[in-house]
Amino acid sequence: MTHQTILVLDFGSQYTQLIARRLRELKVYTEIVPFTIAVDELKRREPVGLILSGGPSSVFEPGAPGIERRVLELGVPVLGICYGMQLMTQLLGGRVEAAPTREFGHAEVDVDTTTPLFRGLAGRLKVWASHGDRIAQVPDGFATIATSANAPVAAMASVERRLYGLQFHPEVAHTEAGVDVLRNFAFDICGARGDWTMAGFVEESIGKIRATVGDGRVVCGLSGGVDSTVAAILLHRALGDRLTCIFVDNGLLRLDEASQVVERFRRLGLPLVAVDASDLFLERLAGVVDPEQKRKIIGATFIDVFEAKAREIGEFDFLAQGTLYPDVIESVSVLGPSVVIKSHHNVGGLPERMRFKLVEPLRELFKDEVRALGTELGLEEEFVWRQPFPGPGLAVRLIGEITRDRLDLLRRADAIVADEIRRAGWYRRLWQSFAVLLPVQSVGVMGDGRTYEYTVAVRAVESRDGMTADWARLPHDLLATISSRIVNEVRGINRVVYDISSKPPATIEWE
Repeated sequence: MTHQTILVLDFGSQYTQLIARRLRELKVYTEIVPFTIAVDELKRREPVGLILSGGPSSVFEPGAPGIERRVLELGVPVLGICYGMQLMTQLLGGRVEAAPTREFGHAEVDVDTTTPLFRGLAGRLKVWASHGDRIAQVPDGFATIATSANAPVAAMASVERRLYGLQFHPEVAHTEAGVDVLRNFAFDICGARGDWTMAGFVEESIGKIRATVGDGRVVCGLSGGVDSTVAAILLHRALGDRLTCIFVDNGLLRLDEASQVVERFRRLGLPLVAVDASDLFLERLAGVVDPEQKRKIIGATFIDVFEAKAREIGEFDFLAQGTLYPDVIESVSVLGPSVVIKSHHNVGGLPERMRFKLVEPLRELFKDEVRALGTELGLEEEFVWRQPFPGPGLAVRLIGEITRDRLDLLRRADAIVADEIRRAGWYRRLWQSFAVLLPVQSVGVMGDGRTYEYTVAVRAVESRDGMTADWARLPHDLLATISSRIVNEVRGINRVVYDISSKPPATIEWE
């Protein structure tokens, strides 16, 4: 089945992925492409609509990202958001100017509810704005369809040409009825059917895997998490015995996790080879404290172990990984000029000498889409809803030097956090909950004796897709129980703190 597609041209906004996220929730398949995509390629892909994302640039800056005017003349509906609207205005002969007051944060706009973009909405909306320029004059043939105190043109439309612009961000949760605006664009203006489902994705993905791999053989890295498991099942359905899964115990896993992983995958009937490489990983990480260096070492060692084991087993042409869309977006600017946040071991830590070609069947999916896919593939609910665990494992939750003793402290503290979070019924409500071991020792008192021991931070966040997150307001009694158990049961820790940072400005993991 060929599904309809809306393409988002990325001009570098940190919200770009949210546009795709919201439209996929409406079952409209959406891809993000670089703004540099050729017009002929846009024609070839036959999208039902185009969205020009926001971005950090000003259209007045030398070298500001742009597109050819022909993109707006393809006869395809176009929605420009923030920078995308300003670029559309400039290309079509309107006038953009620096706003006397920069509009950032909450704003109220009055909208024309007779226009297709705002049909069925309230006449006044609370929205999220983020811009320093504004539209001084709309292009010929356009009408102003929304205004705000700081933006006389908060939205514009050329209904006949199906060209629209918004000075605010409908994709962010702060914008009231933002999803309804995107729904109107996708269904009423673009004519999308909303026919993208996980069952359809399975069928298409299997076809893509077979086309990519051909007669080749694939080795798949299994971490034990949902992502790599779903990827492996998908690959197994597509390739059968031409897939071999390798699980590497890197010594950075949670308590008893290695044995649990091996048992689970053998039960699923996946062809599994388990390798205990914990000594090698810990040897290479000895004395390393820089987070990016840790990630690079783990990524490179991961490939070393794979290459060595693959040689023992036979020849392989492809390495399969459970890389997800947020990993790609946060790691490298492959889709547009989006700002790099940090490298992920799946996408940023692979050495140039790697002899495998990559196959990443989940690369365009968000986490909850992977969970829906896992359910579609028949995985049990408890496993599908397991909280995300980072590829570098406990290395990014152990601040400072990694040693066996400190890993042991962290494992035991983390197990207590997980145990109490589950017991209190909070596990499914949280995106992630875990312990972080800090390189900080402080004075304490236990019994009649003085202690000088480590500090653990407890991290618990709520999120829809990991791109943004808010710290969880856990009950004080639950936090007290976690703290008491850690201090009493894990000798070497005498202080527990709770992390109340949201993402942004912090990231979810500490490193």
